[in-house]
Amino acid sequence: MELTWHGHSTWYVTVGDTDLLIDPFFDNPKTELEPSDVDEPDYVLLTHGHADHIADAGEFSDATLVATPELVSYCEEEFGFEDAVGGMGMNLGGTVECDDAFVTMVRADHTNGIMTEYDVDAGMPAGFVISDTKPTQVADEESTAFYHAGDTSLMTEMREVVGPYLEPDAAAVPMGDHFTMGPWQAAVAVDWLDVDHAFPQHYDTFPPIEQDPEQFESEVAGTGSDAEVHVLEADEPFELES
Repeated sequence: MELTWHGHSTWYVTVGDTDLLIDPFFDNPKTELEPSDVDEPDYVLLTHGHADHIADAGEFSDATLVATPELVSYCEEEFGFEDAVGGMGMNLGGTVECDDAFVTMVRADHTNGIMTEYDVDAGMPAGFVISDTKPTQVADEESTAFYHAGDTSLMTEMREVVGPYLEPDAAAVPMGDHFTMGPWQAAVAVDWLDVDHAFPQHYDTFPPIEQDPEQFESEVAGTGSDAEVHVLEADEPFELES
């Protein structure tokens, strides 16, 4: 599995021959790319409807959309998407097969007004666990899984469900504070998830979420977690192995 962070919460994930783009928003200070510089993905995954997560979705409207039905309907009308998983999207708790990848939608504790105006609701916000095998009750040591937490506060579902049952090897967690978890809560999330690799996301994009990722590293170490923290440079691929 290849992971590429493009700043903020935007990730390009390749599983086998399948490319998935999460929360496309390239107007952020970490990336030097424009949407036109990015290979057309097979799937676009949207965690929720805020502008800093869907702003560039329309640039990839030929892809199959993975999002809640409410958000799918909005993106079909506003951005011209014509295809969504299951014909209408998916919802929390579901797993869909996306060619070589399996995508499980999990809860995220956040708000979800379209474009932050809050006069249009887009259903529940979400996170995604992307894996190369279908999740089952039987642990598969050969499976590789990546958890994109979306915009979220700390929630016990990470400890009780996502970590022990979906078993991600790596997690991208927001740590910008103000709108999501800050460094210390994000570190607790990493500890609860029991992952081998942790990536900070959703920071240094706007003044309210300016953070020093070294503090996140220190907080993760302070929990006693064995996770290795990777403060990625944007647009540089990371190879994730189980």
